[in-house]
Amino acid sequence: MTRTVLVTGVSRHIGARVASVLATDPDIGRVIGVDTVPPPSLTRDGGVSLGRTEFVRVDLRSPDIAQVIAAADIDTVVHMSLVSAPSRNAGRSYMKEHNVIGTMQLLGACQRSATVRRVVVRSTTAVYGSSPTDPAVFTEDLEAHESPSHGYAKDAVEVEGYVRGFARRRPDVAVTLLRFANFMGPGVDSPLTRYFSQPLLPTVFGFDPRLQFVHEDDAVEVLRRMALEDHPGTYNVAGAGVLLLSQCARRAGRVSLPLPSPAFGLIGGAVRRIGLVDFSPEQLRLMSFGRVVDTGRLEAELGWKPKFTTTAAYDDFLDSRGLHALGADRR
Repeated sequence: MTRTVLVTGVSRHIGARVASVLATDPDIGRVIGVDTVPPPSLTRDGGVSLGRTEFVRVDLRSPDIAQVIAAADIDTVVHMSLVSAPSRNAGRSYMKEHNVIGTMQLLGACQRSATVRRVVVRSTTAVYGSSPTDPAVFTEDLEAHESPSHGYAKDAVEVEGYVRGFARRRPDVAVTLLRFANFMGPGVDSPLTRYFSQPLLPTVFGFDPRLQFVHEDDAVEVLRRMALEDHPGTYNVAGAGVLLLSQCARRAGRVSLPLPSPAFGLIGGAVRRIGLVDFSPEQLRLMSFGRVVDTGRLEAELGWKPKFTTTAAYDDFLDSRGLHALGADRR
């Protein structure tokens, strides 16, 4: 069956890759990518090739997105346009408006559409929070002991609430919510990849949190599958296994600098203001208590599991940046 797919957030790496892979599928008639700025492949060399993806410049906070959906008879929406950290040019208020108001406008347009039959939304495992009272492993049915109160995690909690409301109002639409662990891979630029690229890694004294990653290739494959098939529900997405923060530092050949929690927060505020690394309060909690999720529901639903483990995803990122363990053979 010929489909028309709308992908939001195509100016960012993962969104562009999702649009690109969907555009190669012969069963998909059209792929329309939307964002506030053109994708890198349309503005300079080195970006992801979007193939036959049609780009439309639109701000999700405006009602214009409804016109795009109606004009193109969209039947599948893949919502990737969630910002995980404030940019240098736009502050936290813009980020929240983009994430929350933008999602509200998009879902409102989908609700009024007579053609939309499938909606896939990228979320994050950050909705579970990070606290000393957390379970060893989060399943999709568990809730945060301490609900996130800041930044991307708080936005994601609100976004998920609107997605669940939409699913109740439109039971005829297959709604899939994907909670991704932190993306990792050669093309990923995030607060966490920038953190691990520093020569010196501040850590919280007395804590060695467990971390999980999902490789960008596996993230794109999950999104591709969900865009082509009906798999309603909420799913955790992460590579198998965990890494301790101390193991991450050693594998990257970085020296850790343990700091008391208040000092870590002060340094985080300073480097965030100059745009180096986002040491937000939620990042501080992750670096203290970590977070691990169970992915059994996803694997059972799809009959598939990520190709990259957490360790393999992290090592691929390190290889792409030329980072190696201390004492390793360097050529």
